[in-house]
Amino acid sequence: MGQGIYITVVEGKGDNDKVSAYHVAPKQSQPKGGIVLLQEIFGVNEYIREVCDHYAEKGWEVIAPSLFDRESQKIELNYDADGVEQGRALKDSVGSFSENDIAACCNHFTTGLKLAVVGYCWGGSLAWRVACRSSRFDAAICYYGGEIPSLSSEKPHCPVQAHFGRQDSTIPISDVENFISLRPEVETYIYDADHGFSCHHRKQYHQSSANLAQERVDEFLSRHIQNTN
Repeated sequence: MGQGIYITVVEGKGDNDKVSAYHVAPKQSQPKGGIVLLQEIFGVNEYIREVCDHYAEKGWEVIAPSLFDRESQKIELNYDADGVEQGRALKDSVGSFSENDIAACCNHFTTGLKLAVVGYCWGGSLAWRVACRSSRFDAAICYYGGEIPSLSSEKPHCPVQAHFGRQDSTIPISDVENFISLRPEVETYIYDADHGFSCHHRKQYHQSSANLAQERVDEFLSRHIQNTN
């Protein structure tokens, strides 16, 4: 449904001044708004492309940048221990350049759209970072971003919605509760589910939690970035 494009980045690393991205827009209508969709540590894989297509079918224009491109191109890792190890290494190598690449995506949407950033796992942490460190976005949605509680002191510049799993051993629920107390302005939801509960390619997928979270996300996007013209 979508197509590959290249995003010109603000600050290159080595000879890389572009990163690839998956881009998809509604077929028969003006987009309601734009979404920069941020990958897990497994790359812009089949799941991420499916999520992009899902949002486009609902009327949003979506760009998912390949945030590992500065280190290695066409990364699509498996949902297993090896994939986690490789993904974490790539994430650490890319470092803060990922935030530059996310911001660069904003220049590639249909003119005049309000923009949201939506991220999963590592992408959820990045969504929180750019919501706090950039004024380019009108809304942010963060799914189980492990770094978010440790960044509670940072204040977002736009409305934020966050989703966590109570059974997620990588993000202690006490840390999430502390985040809620420090950042009450964030719409934070906790589900009786594990890390990655929204991804139907993972064994941790929890359908009822995923569906409820998606309903909340859809309403949040309509409230904050939908074009009313």
